[in-house]
Amino acid sequence: MRNRFEGTAVATVVLLLLWGCGSPPAPPGPGEARGAVPDLRGFSVMVLPVQQKTAVPSGVTADPELAHALRSKGDGVTWVFPPELEEALQRSPGVSVRLHGLPVQVFSRAEVNRIGDPLFGNLVRLATLTGADVALIPVRLEYGESGAFIMSTALIDTRSGRVAWYGVLEGEPGESGDPAALASVTEALAATLFPFG
Repeated sequence: MRNRFEGTAVATVVLLLLWGCGSPPAPPGPGEARGAVPDLRGFSVMVLPVQQKTAVPSGVTADPELAHALRSKGDGVTWVFPPELEEALQRSPGVSVRLHGLPVQVFSRAEVNRIGDPLFGNLVRLATLTGADVALIPVRLEYGESGAFIMSTALIDTRSGRVAWYGVLEGEPGESGDPAALASVTEALAATLFPFG
């Protein structure tokens, strides 16, 4: 009787350990999101450059397309795009902030509810210079096996570091050098952020 009890107890402990050591939830795939898109009207939103690219041809950049799509949909939002961020940094040479190569890898490894330093520190300093309430970070742009561009994006409260929304959107199929294919993923993002715009 004692051996059976000890065996059951050991098995229970092993199962609990395995359950506790389970892998974190996988990051969202195309069409998936975490959190809820906040109403951005009335807020100042700084839009950072795309941070990572995968299988995207050299010279292809989504930043101008994204700015156009957000401006066309996001009425009532004060936008601060990368050129304005660059200007703000040039006016404040003593402020050490990066716009490119930010440590955003954590978004592809785990569910992130609140960011920490050094990413949070970068956003706080940028927000201080620009007055932005929210940071929109295009975490990754990739040209997927489906033959379409995929963009992973985070919306972050610059005061608390809380990730309000993280989503992965896929554009329409097209060649990797086709501007329309690239524009379709930025338009999909804008339509998600402003569904009634």
